Order: sequence, then C-alpha cells, then structure tokens
Amino acid sequence: MKNKLLIFCSIFFIATVISCTDDFNEINEQPDALSASDLSAKYFVTDLQQGLWGANTFGMWLGNILHADLFSGQNAQGYAQCDWNGDAGWVYSAFWQGFTYSTIANYNSPLTSFTNLVKKDGALENDQFYAIALIMKSSFYQQFTDMYGMVPYSEASDPTIKTPKYDDQIDIYKGVIAELNEAIALIGNNTVTGKGIELLGSNDIVFKGDMQKWKQLANSLKLRMALRAHGATGENFSATAASEAIASGVLADSDALFTRDPEINQWTSASYGDIWATWPGSRWNVAEPMINALNLNNDPRLSMVAQPSKGGVITITKPTDSDGVALINSHIAFLKNTLDTAGATYTIVDNSTNFVVTMPANTNYVGLPMRLSPKIKRYFNFDMFSIPAQKIIQAKNQGKELFPHIVMSAGESHLMVAQAIVEGLASGDAASHYQLGIKHAMKLWGTVDSTAESTYLSSSMGTLSGTNDVKLEKIATQRWIANYTNGWEAWSIVRKTGYPKTAYSIASSATSDIISLGGDLNGAYPGRLRYGDVYGSNGANTQDALTKQGADVMSTKLWWAKK
Repeated sequence: MKNKLLIFCSIFFIATVISCTDDFNEINEQPDALSASDLSAKYFVTDLQQGLWGANTFGMWLGNILHADLFSGQNAQGYAQCDWNGDAGWVYSAFWQGFTYSTIANYNSPLTSFTNLVKKDGALENDQFYAIALIMKSSFYQQFTDMYGMVPYSEASDPTIKTPKYDDQIDIYKGVIAELNEAIALIGNNTVTGKGIELLGSNDIVFKGDMQKWKQLANSLKLRMALRAHGATGENFSATAASEAIASGVLADSDALFTRDPEINQWTSASYGDIWATWPGSRWNVAEPMINALNLNNDPRLSMVAQPSKGGVITITKPTDSDGVALINSHIAFLKNTLDTAGATYTIVDNSTNFVVTMPANTNYVGLPMRLSPKIKRYFNFDMFSIPAQKIIQAKNQGKELFPHIVMSAGESHLMVAQAIVEGLASGDAASHYQLGIKHAMKLWGTVDSTAESTYLSSSMGTLSGTNDVKLEKIATQRWIANYTNGWEAWSIVRKTGYPKTAYSIASSATSDIISLGGDLNGAYPGRLRYGDVYGSNGANTQDALTKQGADVMSTKLWWAKK
C-alpha cells in the first residue's frame, strides 16, 4: 500500500507541475521550487528494487523460510525449541501461503505505475529506464509463475480489467522472453540512463546505473527461462532464446546482488538475521542435503555458508509412552545414520533412562534432515546440527555487513551456459564454463584458499565428465549450491531436474514416524504454492485456471516440472 501511495502521489505531483498555467506561474513565483526538469524516474528505482528483492520480515519469514528454503533442501526447521513442528511449510496454511501470494501479486501495481511513467509518451519517458522496468518485470514474473504456475499476466497491468485472466505458463514464458528481447534492444550499446538528472547512479542498488550489466542480467534471465522451458510440452523457443542470450552476453564477471542496508528497519527490508533475532524460537538449521553436498566433496564453501555444530554433551531422555518406547530404537538408529553420513565424530552411550550423545565442540558439520516428524524430532537436538554462517544470520543494526540477496550470479550464468551446451542448445566448451561457474560461485562466498579450490576443481565433482546425464546432474547440483539463500530459484532447480536427489527424494524411504507425511502432499514433493484469497475477487478466472492446470494443491506439478 505504501508503494502504491508513493507512486500515486508522485504521479499527481508530476501532473500538477507539468500542467501549470501561465497565470499560476505569475502569481506563485518561488525561486527554489521544483520544476519538471528537476524530476527523474531514478527517484523511484530504489523503492521498486526493494519491493522486488528486499523482502520485509513477514515476507521473508512466511515466504522464503517457511516455504522455498525448506522445499529446496537448503534449510530445515530447528528442534524442540522451535515454534514449529516438522510439518511447517509442508502442510498447507491459508495464512502462510495466502500472505505470500498477496505480497508477491501486489508488487505488480507499483511496477506498472513505474513502467507507465517511463514508457513512450509517459510523463517521464526514458527508454533506458523503460528497459530496466521490463527487466524487473521479467524477474518478477519468472519468480511469480515458477511459484504458482498460471497467474494473471497479459491482463494484469490493465487498470480497466478488474478480474484478469490467468495465462498459461508457456504463454507467460513467451511473453516475458519477448519483453526481455525488447529491453535488450533498447539498451543496445548504451552504458547509462542519460545525463544530469537522468543519470541513474547510486539510486540503482544493484548495478549503480550500468546499463550493460542490466543487459547481461536480461540475457541471463532469458537463458534461465529457456533452460527451464526446454523439453516442456509445446515448447519450441528454447533453442533460439538460449543461443541468442549467450551470443548477446550473460553475466560473466559480475553478480546481480541486492545489498540490504545494514542499518534500516527490518520491516522495510529484512535480512535472515532479523528473522533469527526477532523469533529466536523459530531458529533453523542448514539442511542435510546442503551440508552433505558440500561436506562430502570437500567443498571450500562449507565453512563460508555454515557453522560447525555446537556439540557438547547432549542427553536424550528415553520415552515412557508406548509409542515412543516402540519407536526409540529405530529413531536412534536414524540419528546415528544421519551423523555417520555427515562423517561426524561422536559417541552415544545407552543408559537405563537416557542416551548421552557426546560431540566435540565446534568441529562437525552436520545437516538437519528435512521434514522430520514431531515423533522423532525431539531427539534431534539443535546443538548437534549446523546453523547458517554468521554473515547470513547477522541481524541489522549491528554494524556488520549483511549477506546480499542473490538476484543472479556470474557463477550461475556460466553454469547455465554449460548446461545449454550439454543439452545441445548452444555450442562451446561446456567443461570450461562449468569450472568458471564454480570459481565465480566460490568467489561470491569469499573462499580464499586457492589450494582448496584447485583441489576441488580437479575432483570428480569439480570436473564436467561422464555421460550427459551425469554432467547435467553435476551442473544442476552446482546451480543449486550457487543459489544458497535464494530458495525460490533453488527450489525451481530441484523441481525441474530432480537434483540434488537428496533434496527431492528424502521422504521416499522413511516411515511416517520419521518423515512427516501429512497435509495435501501426502509424501509428495511440493510442486507449487497455493493461490491466496482470490476465489472471491476473481473466482471464475481462478476456477478456469485450475481446470487447465490441476487442483489448487501443493503437489500439482507445473508445466515445465520434471519432478
């Protein structure tokens, strides 16, 4: 609502200034007053970026943490101190998912207002700002449709249409790629948005007004969508889109990062640390698939993204209820297997009334299994498992740097080029791009041990070898790692590829007393989020979408999804 009001007031002000009469100017001469020449679209860009990439506390909590981060296999819920059972996020909640849908969908309003300001014949017409608007719109709709499937797109920005139709995902993809093409053409060889008041500069939190980097981001988004659509029913544009994007130039040496101000209010733009600090009972651990993917391959990013388990002496009281007594041996066996798989150093002593687990302090990296049932979760003490690195969980107003939101990284761009080559959508040296992708992804996390990096790049995981299926699994896994803290994209990678397998198939071999199988998923992997409160406001179009796409449940697969 604040964004809408700001845009509305700004437009009203602009219209007032521009339409002033001569009589008015004669009567009201104010030497220091603003004129139309003092106005620029650049003053709206920061707020627009913040709305798209800088989620507030509730948005990050209910969106990223309770859904995308869990589904992607990168983070998992904490133990008994946590306010949530293992079902959190996996079981449908009208409040959690409804809030997320409303938050995301409402962004279209300020985005449309800005686009109308800067487009041809707009009050602040500027083709470079218009290109930025199209790229931000594309980033928004890529995430929006990849979260829900069919969403309003073609009619969503028309103020005369109160109940816009839902577009098929394939049509949204085609439309977004067309808008990216338009933006790329508008930018051309331009490097800035204009001169003087029209120079964007520091108002652009992502690229500081560098239009060539915006062009590279557009190409990277175009390539991401081409790869995601490739092989889906009716798709006939991926090869062209992929080859065009690579030829035009993706983000090869620069990252598109949204850097949150470390001192501003978390209710405007939150960091992960704000969630950690505000709701200490809702702490979370790094999930088992993430830790094991790094730990078992001696990845130097491990210590950059996670902290070792606190460890110490941990007492697990044996249950006295009949259900607990019957299950305790299998539950402790599952705990041991989790610790052993992570290569942890520990001992477990079986006493008459308890188990005593002893782990060296701050030594082991152990990921928490995903989707633990409340029946077993009581034995998975928080101190036995890794938490995110301090740079991730650092709250604002501490005088310390915050880890940025990853919009698109050079690491992922190179990995996507490698994928396009392996899939036959482009030509080139896939192995070289694969290693460049890993190097850039490591650089983003600040790895400094060149020997460790070289060792990793010479390992089986660090080299792109094997069959095409093996190569694609490696690429998908590396793209997934490169998007740590960007759960929405990491989740999409798992749904499209089925990799890493541990993120997708974790529930397949476990019983319901170990893995929570409740809710509308019934053990299935989440394919989408459910729509919000749209049945009353746009019921007919919503029902039409469900007829085409499938039921409004979390297990419904999207058009492009393999898994």
